[in-house]
Amino acid sequence: MLFDSTLRRDLARSFGATLVVILTIVLTMMLIRTLGMAAGGKVSPQDVVLLLGYTALGHLPTMLALSMFVAVVGTLGRMYRDSEMTIWFASGVSLSRFVRPVLRTTWPVLLVVMLLALFVWPWVNERSAELKEQFERRSDLSRVTPGQFQSSSDGSRVFFIERDSQDSANGHNVFIYGRLKGSESVTTARTGRVEVEDKSRYLRLGNGQRNEVDLKSSEKTLARFQNYDVIVGDRLVTSGDNPPPKARPTMELLRHPSAEYQGELTWRIGLTLAAANMVLLAIGLAAINPRRASNWNLLFALLTFVVYYNVITLSQAWVANSKMSMGTALIAAHGSALLLALFLMWWRDTSTSRPGWFRAARGQGLATT
Repeated sequence: MLFDSTLRRDLARSFGATLVVILTIVLTMMLIRTLGMAAGGKVSPQDVVLLLGYTALGHLPTMLALSMFVAVVGTLGRMYRDSEMTIWFASGVSLSRFVRPVLRTTWPVLLVVMLLALFVWPWVNERSAELKEQFERRSDLSRVTPGQFQSSSDGSRVFFIERDSQDSANGHNVFIYGRLKGSESVTTARTGRVEVEDKSRYLRLGNGQRNEVDLKSSEKTLARFQNYDVIVGDRLVTSGDNPPPKARPTMELLRHPSAEYQGELTWRIGLTLAAANMVLLAIGLAAINPRRASNWNLLFALLTFVVYYNVITLSQAWVANSKMSMGTALIAAHGSALLLALFLMWWRDTSTSRPGWFRAARGQGLATT
């Protein structure tokens, strides 16, 4: 049918253009954030592109849903402005008739959103955690730039080291300044090597000396050593020991119905339901007055999208804190959105069948505004 094919073609074209714009904006913001993490020493600079890909893949469900929502609102809004909707309505086509071609166009996107939210989202979080963990488990010597000072995570120690060119795990000319428990110390050594024992990192020094000053009594101590171990990191905990709920597979969350797991399930299932509801909401929110060329309907639709997704996050927190069951949260958030979408379409379809005094009052109100 000409009606279905025309609408589906316009929706597909608008969806592609919108997705490219949103991807460009979001990827630029993510790139800046990832580069900031690399500059702050939280991730390896070599893993910036890989981590950016994982982050983008994790946010792809939201970007797809937003792109489809904007595409539906923009396409139908253009048809309102060009009076195409008036022609279709005069031909006996109701607004609810637009649901079928819109869903036939968007169902592949909704399917992709569901697969990404239920299966790809936990995998992406797991891989991102592994990248950060691998960087944390690397030798401190391999993370220190030769000839530069680097402080510890708590700021109690300052390291200076020159790495061997052939072995990044070994170094020489080690300098360590420490301030702990009312004392101040300076340790120097010819050689140094970082080793891991019992999931703790130790810097093993060789052929050096340690000068320590008691800040209370000003007593000085000088000690020479052949071998000396200095702890340079907290106990390492792998992500596999206790991964967060967002990094656990969906089937595992279903097998262990705890409050935190159900909260994560509420988020994943809510993304799919929200994507479908937003498509239906877009059909009702796209209506504008063709005599008033403005984009207020698009701004209001975007505001609705933001509020809806904040409600999903809020429902996840409520379920995770045992303030609400998962079923109640899903019905309250997404059932209400579905009823609102159906009400908007009913309101638009029955606008011409309302009493004359109501339409006249409504027209006068529109004229005055």
